[in-house]
Amino acid sequence: MSYDYDAFAGEEVLIIGGIGFIGANLAHRLVGLGARVTLIDSMNPAYGGNMRNIDGIADRVTVNISDVRDRHALPWLVGGKAFIFNLAGQTSHMDSMSDPFTDLEINAAAQLSLLETCRAHAPAAKIVFASTRQIYGRPQYLPVDEKHPIKPVDVNGINKTAGEFYHILYGEVHGLRTTVLRLTNTYGPRMRVKDARQTFLGIWFRRALEGEAFEVWGGEQKRDYTYVDDVVDALLRAALDPDCDGRTFNVGGGEILSLRETAEIVAAAADAAYAVREYPAERKKIDIGDYYSDASAFAAATGWTPTVDFAEGVRRTLDYYRHHLADYL
Repeated sequence: MSYDYDAFAGEEVLIIGGIGFIGANLAHRLVGLGARVTLIDSMNPAYGGNMRNIDGIADRVTVNISDVRDRHALPWLVGGKAFIFNLAGQTSHMDSMSDPFTDLEINAAAQLSLLETCRAHAPAAKIVFASTRQIYGRPQYLPVDEKHPIKPVDVNGINKTAGEFYHILYGEVHGLRTTVLRLTNTYGPRMRVKDARQTFLGIWFRRALEGEAFEVWGGEQKRDYTYVDDVVDALLRAALDPDCDGRTFNVGGGEILSLRETAEIVAAAADAAYAVREYPAERKKIDIGDYYSDASAFAAATGWTPTVDFAEGVRRTLDYYRHHLADYL
């Protein structure tokens, strides 16, 4: 199944969370396709926004430093947009447990506000919402498909679930064109590496490049990973394909690796060491155990499949941070 990505040329595109990890990689791709791109980002230091992420395209995008919770700015920002990629969110599971009301504001209330604004000011826009595999909680069976029960183990998962349901509801009731993608362990250049707020891989990459041993908690848990270029391709396909309207899909990687196997690949690529540790008690409470996705529904709908294997993705990511690590610390 092929897509005419030239369809983005000249179109008005809004990326919410556009200076963050996934948003910035998407922006680079869309600028290359000739889209007229506007980026919204709060640049909250606790999240992923980094101006280094738009090096090379900064003079070809419109940047608005604004919080998705700002109801007064949203009408002006969404008006006239053909495509809206809604990637803003609070991603830290631990933060959602220690500060649940901020997570509620960003991942639930702000999503409802955005959709109300789109209903009034951009009713024809296609909206793609980035959700997370975290909403499933501890898997009852593997691989996890979209029919799996939703039972989050933390506040973040509950609020992301609400955000998802708002998007689908507004499609069913108000006719907005919405698609939800449940992403799994996205990694790659421009990700947050100063800590583990986005994914544990970030701090692994940092420690490895700094010559320190990184910690592996547990080690036997199985995971799948998705390289950011593959995620960007999934977002573009979901935006262009009308058959994706009103639907929710898993987007996950093709390889299933234990954390220990994951660590071996990272350590080999960086010539680094790692140490296996007991899972911290405060983390164990919200650990989901093994998880890997069944993305066959999205593959059937769009022809999407991961193209970058984990070892190659790790090599590309480490190469990026060998040149830019200081800009992300």
